[in-house]
Amino acid sequence: MPAMAEPPSETTPRPRTVRMSGGERRAQVLDIAQELFASEGYHHVSMDDIADRALVSKPVLYRHFPSKLDLYLAVVDRCGADLIAAVEEAVAPIESGPVHRGDGQAVIAAIVRAYMTFVEVAGESSGLLFESDVTRDADVRKRVEHASSVAAQRCAAVLQPVTGLPAADCDVIAVSLIALAQGAATHRLRSTDPLEAEHAADLVTRLAWAGVQGLVRADFTYGG
Repeated sequence: MPAMAEPPSETTPRPRTVRMSGGERRAQVLDIAQELFASEGYHHVSMDDIADRALVSKPVLYRHFPSKLDLYLAVVDRCGADLIAAVEEAVAPIESGPVHRGDGQAVIAAIVRAYMTFVEVAGESSGLLFESDVTRDADVRKRVEHASSVAAQRCAAVLQPVTGLPAADCDVIAVSLIALAQGAATHRLRSTDPLEAEHAADLVTRLAWAGVQGLVRADFTYGG
């Protein structure tokens, strides 16, 4: 009588960890953490979850990130850098060119398109900057909101010379514009029947510029 086959083991062996450099491992962990934090939220993701997904031990994970909050903030910083880069790329050509009254609308259009593009590329990860569930602590909140704050400052700095409005007024306009662009971009991301990106950006730009244009003094002229 042939020998009976051994029953399959109830425990599946863990796949072997792929060897990576320190920089590659850090980038891999950030990618995985970003995906999990964006889909599950900070409070529903553990370091065990991230280590298991990355196929690394917890000591290896903690070697790169001392705590879950440190890892979360590193993800936020990376997303924020992408947003700031998108805004900078959008406004830099306008800022370096000659200043004309009509450039105000171009500035607004550039900011709106930058947010539309950022949210479309980042997907739900954009919520880590716009809808974070880790903002009760003032220092953490400041870190999470850093990118939007920098974007508002850049927007205000470019709007001021093309509208002639006081710097403080442009600060308020910039914050309001960014909230508008952010809200529209997020709505489009989650809509079951989203508008074309260019059409949505044009609508928001026209809405915002109609308001800003009405604030510019009729007697304002550009120097030079």
